[in-house]
Amino acid sequence: MFPMISAICWRRKSGGEPPHSKGGLLMIESVTIPTEVQFMRKILLAVIVVLAICALALPSLSQVEIKWKIHDRNRPLPPVVDPGTASTPDATGRAPSDAVVLFDGKDLSKWAHKDGSAAKWKVANGYAEVVATTGNIFSRQAFGDCQLHVEFAEPLPAKGTDQERGNSGVYLMGLYEIQVLDSYDNKTYADGQAAAVYGQYPPLVNASRPPGQWQSYDIVFHGPRFDASGKLLRPARVTVFHNGILVQDNVTPTGPTEHGERPPYKPTPEKLSMALQDHGDPVRYRNIWIRELKPAEGEK
Repeated sequence: MFPMISAICWRRKSGGEPPHSKGGLLMIESVTIPTEVQFMRKILLAVIVVLAICALALPSLSQVEIKWKIHDRNRPLPPVVDPGTASTPDATGRAPSDAVVLFDGKDLSKWAHKDGSAAKWKVANGYAEVVATTGNIFSRQAFGDCQLHVEFAEPLPAKGTDQERGNSGVYLMGLYEIQVLDSYDNKTYADGQAAAVYGQYPPLVNASRPPGQWQSYDIVFHGPRFDASGKLLRPARVTVFHNGILVQDNVTPTGPTEHGERPPYKPTPEKLSMALQDHGDPVRYRNIWIRELKPAEGEK
């Protein structure tokens, strides 16, 4: 005998009062329904839910196009690139063979001020040094998605404190600042120290070297994308290594960086000039190169 549950049903015969009634009041009769029926209904409902989830997932899975067979020997091979050499404290390294060298220690011919005039920063002994009040300098060539290498040295002896010690900045597309600051034994607000996405993301760690020593930023940047109407399709993304240490792990800026505010994204071209900041301190730069990044296979 199966376990049973009670259910209430109404029965009425044609003509006259229904059975089991008194004074026109309908009586209740108890009937039994197997609990296995309810159990099967629950199983059926669970199956329907799973099938619905799978149906929703199929369109997204179908978007991953498998163009090549595994180990397909007809698949084009990556281009060969000479990786160059790393810098030492005393000598600059050599850029990868497919990089655009923006500063090789000889001149700033690939840079200009905002008005287009020649860069007025000091060039000597293989480095370029910020000259206060001359203004930021911008790369004459525009860039978007890229791998950027920049080396810098903070003034020695150190002068000032907080944001007034060795302040400068590397601006991706002229809009998104990776802070340059002497953050060696120098306290400031977290999202304003060296290697911060200024005003937005503090670095994961403080990997700063003492002033006077050469340091490096290696940056991987993907710029924002907008549709024809100016709607944001994807925000910018940035990864930063400071002296070889990961300090920004594919973070997403909320928009351009500014002091004390968070401006929203506004439609921009896919490529704009890079910039180095004149903040009044004699920060030095050397060995600046950039590699333009093409979309990965299948990426739109």
